Amino acid sequence: MLERRSLLLGAASFVALAATRAHADQPILTDDGLYKQPWFLESFLDLSDDLEGARKEGKRFVIMWELRGCPYCKETHLVNFAQPRITDYVKTNFEVLQLNIIGSRKVTDFDGIELSEKELAAKYGVRFTPTFQFFAEAAAPLKDLPPAKREVARSPGYLLPDDFLAMFRFVREKAYESKSFRDYLKALPS
Repeated sequence: MLERRSLLLGAASFVALAATRAHADQPILTDDGLYKQPWFLESFLDLSDDLEGARKEGKRFVIMWELRGCPYCKETHLVNFAQPRITDYVKTNFEVLQLNIIGSRKVTDFDGIELSEKELAAKYGVRFTPTFQFFAEAAAPLKDLPPAKREVARSPGYLLPDDFLAMFRFVREKAYESKSFRDYLKALPS
């Protein structure tokens, strides 16, 4: 026969486990002032390797550009990525590399050139945060393309949760091959 004390201890353990799991999915405020999701890609900052690693996992590769103190970056983490339907979809289908638009870490671009994060952002014309850059499925062809032709889609600035999720679906479904993101949104059921 179960005792009341055993039930209470079991319930307390369940609540503690649920709280630990919920906390594990919370973004971390890093030393550089950016929020980071615990499931973001840990990288040696070689874009070709990162893209190929994502491809081998059956995922797409995306860079999230951020800036310390950016209120919309924070909103992306605390609102958009707080929704399991969004986080689950992104985690399942994408590898997300977080870069700092004014950062100094060295990144090796698809063409083999090593640049600081700030120089890479300038090379790609990234001017707003957050910006999401979505790239083609294979790294090798990107080496000889100009930077503007390497990405298949870009999301500059904050998107509300439904549109944010739609952007990731737009890329995953390769809808960019036949229509603009705006047309993709118009075609979605209301």
